[in-house]
Amino acid sequence: MQADAMVLLDGVNVDVPPSWIRPGAAIICCEPTLETDEHTFGMSSKSGLGYLTAAYRTHNVVRSCSRWLREQQYRPWRLHSLKLQPLTPVPSDIEISRAQTPKPVTQLAEEIGLLPEELEAYGRNKAKVRLSLLDRLHSQPDGKYVLVAGITPTPLGEGKSTVTIGLVQAMSAHLKHNSFACLRQPSQGPTFGVKGGAAGGGYAQVIPMEEFNLHLTGDIHAITAANNLVAAAIDARMLHEATQSDKALFNRLVPSVNGVRSFSPIQISRLRRLGIFKTDPAALSMQEISTFVRLDLDPSKITWQRVVDTNDRFLRKITVGQASTEKGQIRETGFDIAVASEIMAILALADSLEDMKNRLARMVVGTSRSGQPVTAEDLGVSGALAVLMKDAIKPTLMQTLEGSPVFVHAGPFANIAHGNSSVLADKLALKLVGRDGFVVTEAGFGADIGMEKFFNIKCRASGLRPNVVVLVATVRALKMHGGGPNVSAGAPLPREYIDENLSLVAGGCRSNLKKQIQIAHLFGVPVVVALNVFKTDTQAEIDLVCQIAKECGASDAVPCHHWAQGGRGSVELAKAVDEAANRPSNFQFLYNTEMPIVEKIRTIARKVYGADDVELSPEAKSKIDYYNQQGYGSLPICMAKTHLSLSHMPEKKGAPTGFVLPIRDVRASVGAGFIYPLVGTMSTMPGLPTRPCFYDIDLDPVTEEITGLF
Repeated sequence: MQADAMVLLDGVNVDVPPSWIRPGAAIICCEPTLETDEHTFGMSSKSGLGYLTAAYRTHNVVRSCSRWLREQQYRPWRLHSLKLQPLTPVPSDIEISRAQTPKPVTQLAEEIGLLPEELEAYGRNKAKVRLSLLDRLHSQPDGKYVLVAGITPTPLGEGKSTVTIGLVQAMSAHLKHNSFACLRQPSQGPTFGVKGGAAGGGYAQVIPMEEFNLHLTGDIHAITAANNLVAAAIDARMLHEATQSDKALFNRLVPSVNGVRSFSPIQISRLRRLGIFKTDPAALSMQEISTFVRLDLDPSKITWQRVVDTNDRFLRKITVGQASTEKGQIRETGFDIAVASEIMAILALADSLEDMKNRLARMVVGTSRSGQPVTAEDLGVSGALAVLMKDAIKPTLMQTLEGSPVFVHAGPFANIAHGNSSVLADKLALKLVGRDGFVVTEAGFGADIGMEKFFNIKCRASGLRPNVVVLVATVRALKMHGGGPNVSAGAPLPREYIDENLSLVAGGCRSNLKKQIQIAHLFGVPVVVALNVFKTDTQAEIDLVCQIAKECGASDAVPCHHWAQGGRGSVELAKAVDEAANRPSNFQFLYNTEMPIVEKIRTIARKVYGADDVELSPEAKSKIDYYNQQGYGSLPICMAKTHLSLSHMPEKKGAPTGFVLPIRDVRASVGAGFIYPLVGTMSTMPGLPTRPCFYDIDLDPVTEEITGLF
């Protein structure tokens, strides 16, 4: 009962009592294999050959197991950095990306300690990483966890992705710390719309940038397919229920195959939720059959919409079911952008394949006429969704211009979703970098949106706690918050943003920057301000920002030049982050999830946005009452609000006060695990501008080179 292994010299004839064997012990049977002649075997036994064979076999088992165990242990990194030769003036992003030859992804994987069986290559430059890595390294201590957020941005963005990549390049290529960037996959909407891609820029990029910015490994396509399968299932089910009797529905939902009628596992789950504990279809009463086959969805209370990964304003409200074949089942619905799908949120928050499958099953798609929530599992579609998403749950491994590793996973849009990269990507990276390494992850838009959701939603789901926040600011955004004129994408910058103007800079620092630092401190995390330097910034403006940032409570404030210099331009930022990450952190959540829904919304509005109070529409109040009745009241809050202001009014810059935050509607993403109030006129489907980015994007049919991406 004490042994790890038991060796049987004659496995056929020896009868070992079970009481001798410890549960989990290995049994090694050493039967004769070298001789077949009985006389010869008898002689070999007398000569001790059988015992010698047993000894060698046992020795080989021990050696093999020891070798396997060594291979499973954490492997020190042997990262080979790629050399940069920055040019002046800085070329276009795609020219810089194309000039650097990335390492084969298999080489990168080996350098950071991945096993060959943990990698699923998608060509030469990118690969999926299997979640079995978490099991292999489960006892490995996590590295330090760094969140990159930002001040309230201009419509042009302020470079959080660029800072994230520059910081990781500085840490890995220049300070020789194990470090990993965790980024969100860009949406095709802004890539072809206004903002462009999200691979970073200048000499701080993920490469190849065209692969990063376009289809990558198909995760967003998988989400689109899964989301729209649910939408199709909803409309088809309503049609069939409207045109068939209970008996006809039952016969089609539970068909007779070779004379045998049986429930599928997902149907048995539905029966149990209905309180029907029968597994024989013939045993159901007529009332039970009717209850089972009829979801009885209320068309006016369907909350699930179709999605497409394109900015298309004309899909915000549509009418479906107008063909004669749909037999009058006409209703109004609409499209969201794909990355706003609840399935994207689930992908980002799930911590295993099983967790994702369970969350997909819990998604509420609408309400029955009797007021009961209808889920994806009720539709019978959740298993198929898990099949569509089984590869998307694995993070994609890529690299920066300097050869540092990057995980790309989950999607953007912190204004209409939670806007963070995935829990799984962060967890995998934290194990890979080791105790003294760094994982730098990014939250969308300003700290009031992406960072607040990172702390209150993502950290609750993951159990992870950040060591430091890097708050990205730019002189031009601070000037805007200090009273500068509006900035429009595609229009020339006003002179105020090109010429030195210390008063505007100071105004922005003492309003928006100060407020965003205070928001981070609400969660007890130290802040390092990273000033993303543009060529129009003067030294006096840079010095002023760093001075005021420290006065406002930042642990440090550092100008960054990674766009022009690569990782070398962010070495001082990396040192500041290293120092801040080693300070004690007193992390805390902003609210207790057991608080009433209205109070959680009010807490965010007052403490984060600076509002005096909130005002709920009658529809929002009704929805909150319904969610409380259904037991969803303890879910965290995911506010859908403009990213262009701390308030709900995009034109209000700086740090507005004295306003009441209007809550137009409240929705529930039960599978993802949050309630999301819609603030003001927030739309979940962006539109295209007069001159979208796609005017400049083209393909050379001879070389197959892409131009115009940025």
